[in-house]
Amino acid sequence: MQSQVRKNQLSFKAVILLMTFGLIPIALAAQSFQLSKNEGEVKVTGTSTLHDWEEVAEQRNGSMAIDQSGELPSISSLSFTIEAESLKSGHDGMDKNTYKALSTNKYKEIVFKMGEVKSISPVVSTTNKYKVVASGNLTIAGKTNKVDLPFTLTVHDGKAILEGTKPLKMTDFGIEPPKALLGTIKTGDDIEVHYNTIWK
Repeated sequence: MQSQVRKNQLSFKAVILLMTFGLIPIALAAQSFQLSKNEGEVKVTGTSTLHDWEEVAEQRNGSMAIDQSGELPSISSLSFTIEAESLKSGHDGMDKNTYKALSTNKYKEIVFKMGEVKSISPVVSTTNKYKVVASGNLTIAGKTNKVDLPFTLTVHDGKAILEGTKPLKMTDFGIEPPKALLGTIKTGDDIEVHYNTIWK
């Protein structure tokens, strides 16, 4: 009986060792990328009853892990954060209205964290470039919604470029579109986030 127990224990240890060493090549194949803070751009655009507007995110960071050992790259993790009060339009009054709408006194960051990659396919006639749809949680002004994030991914020479556009509605995140001049100027509910980011 004791002999059988020992054999079972040894077999179990052998399986664990095989699993561990079997996972090592996968872990080594995944390459970690950090969002470059001084290159690329993330901006938000929208409309108002007076004119169209845009705000650029000046403070952002993120990380991404990509495994390129297969026929198609595999993104195992992706997250990025924008400092809410780093959104700048070039107009102090508009920025103050934005920060008030985003409740930046309570919620300092806008955060996306990927849960899964829903699809990835190569861009025809282009090497190292892929169309990707990633699903994950986007948190704005303290409210988290699950969103699909579409982008093109280019990976070459230790650098990744992630670019795309994501339409959103402010009210989906409990944000009342900002107003100015006693409500005579109203911001539209629909916005777009444009991202052209460099990862190294």
